[in-house]
Amino acid sequence: MKVGYARVSTQDQNLEMQLDALQKAGCEKIFQEKASGIKSDRPQLAAMQQILREGDVIYIYKLDRLGRSLKHLLEITSDFEKRGIGMVSINDHIDTTTAQGRLIFNIFASLAEFERDLIRERTKSGLDAARARGRKGGRSRGLSKEAEKTAMLAQTLYNERKLGVNEIAADLKISKMTLYKYLRHRGVTISSKR
Repeated sequence: MKVGYARVSTQDQNLEMQLDALQKAGCEKIFQEKASGIKSDRPQLAAMQQILREGDVIYIYKLDRLGRSLKHLLEITSDFEKRGIGMVSINDHIDTTTAQGRLIFNIFASLAEFERDLIRERTKSGLDAARARGRKGGRSRGLSKEAEKTAMLAQTLYNERKLGVNEIAADLKISKMTLYKYLRHRGVTISSKR
């Protein structure tokens, strides 16, 4: 069965061009939604994936209509391939039901993997170079100036023993966990009775 999927990012955009292309391609069923590609919650995409069976072919107008990112697109198409489902991107001229289409799509996948590996290598090289110069990566130790002020106030209120930890946290607009973190940072012995 030929199944179509059309998506636009906003309510103001129009699906007609995609729908016309999908109908012209002979899609028997077309799923359509108006949702940002960044959103992971796309009910129509999920519904389409549920009905697809081995031998079906999913038609889309362009690759960016299907996946949130290249990684997401590769995950979806990998799932299709495992399930024996083909994919045709009308505007991109990609058809994974053919050897040439699979080759082109796999080149895209290889390029994406190559880019991830390059980023990983550059990050590691940068961290190694920084360590060689005596610098350490990650967050700096300690608290920001604002957090330090709050920690001092927390210590004062805690040591006065007039308020419980829940009240102190509420007054300072911080969580109880943050309050304990600040107290430990200030070297305060925390009583289990409070």
